[in-house]
Amino acid sequence: MQETKTTVITVRDLYKIYKLGDERVRALNGVSFDIYKGEFVAIVGTSGSGKSTLLNMLAGLEKPTRGEIVIAGEHIETYNEQELVRFRRDHIGFIFQAYNLMPTLNAIENTEFPLVFRGISPEVRRKAAIKTLKLVGLSRFMDHKPTEMSGGQQQRVGIARALVVNPEIIFADEPTGNLDSVTTGEVLKLMQGLVHDRKQTLVMVTHDNELASYADRIIRIKDGRKIEDAEQ
Repeated sequence: MQETKTTVITVRDLYKIYKLGDERVRALNGVSFDIYKGEFVAIVGTSGSGKSTLLNMLAGLEKPTRGEIVIAGEHIETYNEQELVRFRRDHIGFIFQAYNLMPTLNAIENTEFPLVFRGISPEVRRKAAIKTLKLVGLSRFMDHKPTEMSGGQQQRVGIARALVVNPEIIFADEPTGNLDSVTTGEVLKLMQGLVHDRKQTLVMVTHDNELASYADRIIRIKDGRKIEDAEQ
């Protein structure tokens, strides 16, 4: 009996057109796809292909010129900024290339930071942060500040910070861009395992085919269009 897939992201006829003087530049040119619960999807393209614009629109950071974006049953293309802030807080975790950790805070404090905005008590926040840091293999580094950790360890804190809110969807923008190849492999295997174990959905943007090989599925973007969509 085939397992029924649950759609968590639907994109239909997505366009993003920028005006540069008299010229109109199509950053996205009619992109459509579905992404399912528990899936690790890599959106791949060279610089200027439209992949980062696409991620920004999925995350509600940029408005499409036209088209539909339905995430967790919500038409986010219709939302105002306040509604988008609420949507991101309730559904989304982010993993950044530059880690974006606060230098004065240790690993626990950096990890629990998103929970502050949810009004969760300090005791509950701390427990959740410790549990999540153990999950990403940082039991021995909880009291360390970013400057006392390697790049790979800092990115693990970044992953823990994304996971601590238990998001339905995690967006990762070139998440290993600042790491060496060995650490990159370790971090991607970690992300792969966590997504599958927890049945969360991970959407990663990258220009690197080797990184994309860790995903369940690759969507290739070129000149603002989807040119390939294949499971691996």
